[in-house]
Formats: sequence, C-alpha cells, structure tokens
Amino acid sequence: MSLERLLRDLTIESEIKDVFSVLSEIRERFEERDSDRSSILSRTAEVFRVSAVSWLFPESSSRLRSTYAELVISWTKHPALPLCDTDSGTLPDTSYEQIPGKALAVGETLLALTARLGEALTYGHSGVKALFHTLSPVLCVFSVTHLQKQPWTDETSRKCALELLNRMITAGGSVSVQDLLCGSDGGSNTGILGAILDILQPDMTKENWKRNEAVKHVFSWLLVQVGRPCLADYLDKVFPPSLLISDDYRTENKVLGVHCLHHIVLHVPAADLRQFNRAQVLYDALYNHLYTSEAPLIQVVLPCLIDLLSVLEKPLSTTGLPRTPNRHDGVLRLILTHMEMEHKLALRRIYASNLLLFVEKMGIGITRHLKRLERVIVGYLEVSDGPEEKARLSILEVLESTIQVAWPRMECRLSILTRSLLRFLVDVSTEPLSPELTEELLKRASRCLLLLDRCSQGRLGVELKEVDNSCVSERVLKCIRDVTHTECVS
Repeated sequence: MSLERLLRDLTIESEIKDVFSVLSEIRERFEERDSDRSSILSRTAEVFRVSAVSWLFPESSSRLRSTYAELVISWTKHPALPLCDTDSGTLPDTSYEQIPGKALAVGETLLALTARLGEALTYGHSGVKALFHTLSPVLCVFSVTHLQKQPWTDETSRKCALELLNRMITAGGSVSVQDLLCGSDGGSNTGILGAILDILQPDMTKENWKRNEAVKHVFSWLLVQVGRPCLADYLDKVFPPSLLISDDYRTENKVLGVHCLHHIVLHVPAADLRQFNRAQVLYDALYNHLYTSEAPLIQVVLPCLIDLLSVLEKPLSTTGLPRTPNRHDGVLRLILTHMEMEHKLALRRIYASNLLLFVEKMGIGITRHLKRLERVIVGYLEVSDGPEEKARLSILEVLESTIQVAWPRMECRLSILTRSLLRFLVDVSTEPLSPELTEELLKRASRCLLLLDRCSQGRLGVELKEVDNSCVSERVLKCIRDVTHTECVS
C-alpha cells in the first residue's frame, strides 16, 4: 500500500508531505475523543513500514525528536492503567480487561517504528542515534510495564512487549538489558537508566506510588537488571523508593521492597551504603521486620540482613581480641528467641535455613549463644516437618557447623547433644519417610556424632559401645558403629 493511500485512510491531506506535519496530524487524530485508535495505530505502523528512512528521519534536530517523542508518549498513554485511589493500591482484575488489547496494538506500532530506527542506525543515518536515545526510556518503560505476568497483561501482549525490548537492545547496539540501561564501559553508548528513573520519579513518591499498580513492578524489574558498578551512580534515586515500598503495611509490598533493598546491598559498594548513614537506616528498617510472623517476608529479610551486617560490621579477623558484641549478636539473639517459640512449620524451615549463614558469618563468636542455640537445635530435631524435612536437615547442618567452629566448647555439651541425636536417629528410622531422605538424615546425624566424638577425644565412642543392641533398629546400630569404628576427619 502506498504512502498516499495510507495518508488518505488516516484522513490526512495528501498535500502534506513532510514527516513533521504527518506525525503531528496522526497524533491529533489519535487524541480525538471518538477516534478509532486501533485503526490509526495499524495504519501508522504501515506508514513506518512503507516509507523511506530518509523521509522518516530527515534531519538531526530537536524538532524531530520532540515530534516523535510527543507521538510515542501519546500512544503509550492509551493502554495506561486506571489510577487507584484506595489505600491498598490494588484494583479488581476486571479493571484491566481492556489493557492487554490496547497494549498489543500500541506495541505492534512501536515495533514497526523501532525496526526502522534500527535500520537507520545500521546505515549511520544522521540524527537517528539522538532520536533513539530520546525515545528509548519511554519505550523501555512501556515494554517492562507489559512484560511481566500481571492482571493487566496476557500472553500475547507480554510476547509483544518482550519483542519490543529485544528489538531496542539490538537496534541500540547493546548486548543485554543491563548494557541498554547502563551503557558500554568505555564506549560511546550511554545508558538510559537515569532518564527512566526520571520518568518514574513522579509516580514513586509517598503520595503517588500506590496510584498506579504497575509502577512498583517496573521499578523493581529495572533495578535488578543493574549491577556493579553502575548501580552506585543511581543510589540516590533507587534507595528511597525501595525503602518506601518495604515500609508498606501490605506483605507483598514489603517483600518487593526488601527484594529491591537486598539487590542494592549486594551491588553497591559498602562505603557508599555507609555514607549519609544509609546502612544504619536500612538496618533499623529490616530489624523491625523481624518481629513479623509472615513467612514470605522473613524469607527475604534474613538473607538481606545477613549481607547488610557485613557492610556495617568489620570482619571477624580484624576485630581483635577480646571480641566485643556487635549487631550480629543482637540479631542472632532475637532470631533464636523467635525460633524457640515458633510453631509454624513454614517459619521454622526459613529460620533453620538462614541460621546456618549466621553461624558461618560469626565463626567462633557463636560461642556467646551456645546455650540458647543448643536449646533450639534440640527442639528442632524433635519435631518432624515432613515430607521433605527441610527444617531438620538445615538444623543438622547448623549443628555440624557449630561443632566445627566452636569445638573447644562442645565437650561440656556432649551429653545433651548426644541424647538428642540418638533420639533423632531412633525417630527417623521409624518415621514413614522416603528411603533417600531417611538415608540423608541418618548420614548427617552420624556426621554430627563423629564430630562430637572427635571433640571428646574418643570418649563418646566408648560410651556408645554400651548401647543395648536389642533396643534399636539395625539402621541406628549401623550409625552407632560408624562412630565407634571410624575416625572422624573434620
């Protein structure tokens, strides 16, 4: 179809020949109240496909960039999400029923535009690089908004959004999303992350961030695509919104916010985090989250807090002797208190899996907490959390690591820990677990007994020889024989 025919279908006068006037007319038609926007979008896509690159991008000027930018912004507003004025920040799924179709229509038109932009960039057409850099932030926000599995997307709109994002990466000469956002190291290709954050900033304030449900997901998705060293340059723009989201009353928002904060902790230098007391502010916020009973939140808070403590506290090897208590001790004390009282299996699994990280981080410093840690270990070994027994598997790892790092203090706890492990062996041998899981549990418990025997200089092995063979199963006897006849190599 010829350009003249397409312009007639768009009710644009055929005398209008320059791209500036055509695009302005298209935008005016599109923004009319009763216009057939889907038809306008499809015909505009054809205009992009059939027109010569030299006509579409005739010069390098601010006028060209503003004309295209105004048109693209107008299009991306078409599938914009309805605003939410409730405190929850969510709307019924029915409110988004028309969004996927609108997003698909806009996305296909933008695909046609980016295809021609990529073609022009390939041939080094003048001014197109600046135009691409101007449009990329808006296109990227649109793509990410409709890329994720959310109530306002469907499979078709997500596929179109992903294709648009990939085409932007290719057209801009980038190799990945991070390359597109941050630019190439030492190259002339500058990133667009700063411009994107400027677009999102008005919607990420305390008053507005809940009005558009997509904004927090777009922000989170973009944030986790950026790593070292680029992220540190935008710390002032990403840290406050992440903290704001994590401070919400809804658990899903807290989880999302902590997820963002953890990424920041992992990918921003410690010196930058400590500057302006950011790390301490973050520590206080995360510490308060420890008092929750929501398993999804605890699941993300504990790893984030452990990594943050490495930022706030000096490594154990440089603290000198005697080692003074620090934030590690305060956090572990609170966690052990919660673990002793916790009865929900989901939370017990989470606490047990993260407790090992604390033991490894604190090293010999764990001896300050052995009395309470011993009670936790014994209590967790007594309670099954089948069918996978994740809590007991994790607590056996904790016990093994504790014995290895605090072995001089283990002999005085030999009696309690040995009785608990033997009771555990008997329980596991009679519980209806899978053979593989039973074998793994028995193996780890045997390993702990071997380590305790080493700490007691063989005294445990001598005492285990006195166990009455008629009282236990063959499996348990095999574990005991492993201790009494095998030298432990730690």
